[in-house]
Amino acid sequence: MKKLSPARKLEWSWILYDVGNSAFTLLISTIMPIYFNYLAGQGGVDETTATAYWGYAASIVTLCVALLGPTLGTFSDFSGYKRPIFFFFAVAGVIGCAALGIPMPWLVFLIVFILTKIFYSASLVFYDAMLVDVTTAGRADDVSSKGYAFGYIGSCIPFLISIAVVLLTDLPYSASIPIALAINALWWLGFTLPLVKNYRQTHFVPRTAHAVRDNFKRLFSVFSKKSEIPNKKGIILFLIAFFLYIDGVYTIIDMATSFGTALGFDTTNLLLALLLTQVIAFPAAIVFGKLTKKVRNDVLILVCIVAYTGVGLFAVFMTQVWQFWLLACAVGLFQGGVQALSRSYFAKIIPADQSGCLFGILDIFGKGAAFLGTLVVGAVTQATNSVNLGAIPIVCLFAAGIAVFILAAKVNRPYLAAQEQAAAQAEYDALPDGLNEVELPPAAELKEAETDLLPEKTAGAEEILPAEELPSDEREPVPARPEPPDES
Repeated sequence: MKKLSPARKLEWSWILYDVGNSAFTLLISTIMPIYFNYLAGQGGVDETTATAYWGYAASIVTLCVALLGPTLGTFSDFSGYKRPIFFFFAVAGVIGCAALGIPMPWLVFLIVFILTKIFYSASLVFYDAMLVDVTTAGRADDVSSKGYAFGYIGSCIPFLISIAVVLLTDLPYSASIPIALAINALWWLGFTLPLVKNYRQTHFVPRTAHAVRDNFKRLFSVFSKKSEIPNKKGIILFLIAFFLYIDGVYTIIDMATSFGTALGFDTTNLLLALLLTQVIAFPAAIVFGKLTKKVRNDVLILVCIVAYTGVGLFAVFMTQVWQFWLLACAVGLFQGGVQALSRSYFAKIIPADQSGCLFGILDIFGKGAAFLGTLVVGAVTQATNSVNLGAIPIVCLFAAGIAVFILAAKVNRPYLAAQEQAAAQAEYDALPDGLNEVELPPAAELKEAETDLLPEKTAGAEEILPAEELPSDEREPVPARPEPPDES
């Protein structure tokens, strides 16, 4: 078996954390809402109200992370801080995951769930910010896509075990759910350790004597006129677009199982359909990562947003079980692509040494913005007593996201081209002496200039003269042209 280079080992350590934490993501989007409805039902809460409470809980989580993410993210940009902060929140999330299995009333369960998901979501802020340290800009799309892809397929293993424990045994929920949670907690922890061991922060802001004060100073001046961040306009436009379209994506993820349950779909069909989503998302995310070599990243993101708009429209009219299966397939095709490519796209348009701060701000516009979608869906569902009508605001979010993203992509395109040229120049400058004496031409002229970069003569080689300049005794005889046959 071929041994991985240190660079590839670091990339795979980063990818594996997605395998670990995605198990928790799948669990809380499938089994946990069902278990919460069970607990709420025992407490005398009707199914529609329980669905609304679940949506409110998701909104509280995302709002809290929106407040914590930028502050802690900015702090993690200081040299040596990113890894320990990430490890703290990841381990706290693992402990919370296991703690959810302790028997408790529905309201206490909801509070523990909120805290656990805050820890989980905060760990992802630092995890995403690590992307600039674990790979190069040229490989960012591929590595980010593999993270989501292997996260989807890898999370199926503990999920299937959990399903077997919950559905295929005679154990009551009070016994089977704690076992499932413990399995997922151990899985999450196991795939966290390689990243903690191998990660090194290579892009950072130097530590100062007044780290806390300077932390807030940097945070509040990110987009001020005095800020030295290039491409501010492009970053801001992307953040607004991301706020709109990823809000719809996360709302669908958070509310899918609750939607299905409220529409009367049985537990087996719900869980198997969502498992199908994970299986489809694995190759789909890989394909999107590979497509970036031929199609621009921003074009692929736009394709995903348009497709998700169609998913939202379909959900408005969904009433049959087969429709939920079709919806699960559609989500699987585009979910990984839009998330992975958005992450790598943002990593390319920001300065690497401020990735923690800016990914924390991205979280405000991303997971932090998701409170709007889940809040509105919960409110509309409760007010109209119709889950289908609750999907209408999601469609509006996607439509607005498309319009703003087109503008953001147009603004960011020149900056990305300049960054690619700078990266090519840096790689060229790193070549051994004698191979980099010619100035690297602009990226658009590289193919035409390839022959100009070759050395004129290899040291120690004899010069090859044109045939007419060779001595007469060294010339090869040229065969005479045959005479045409006489046709007379």
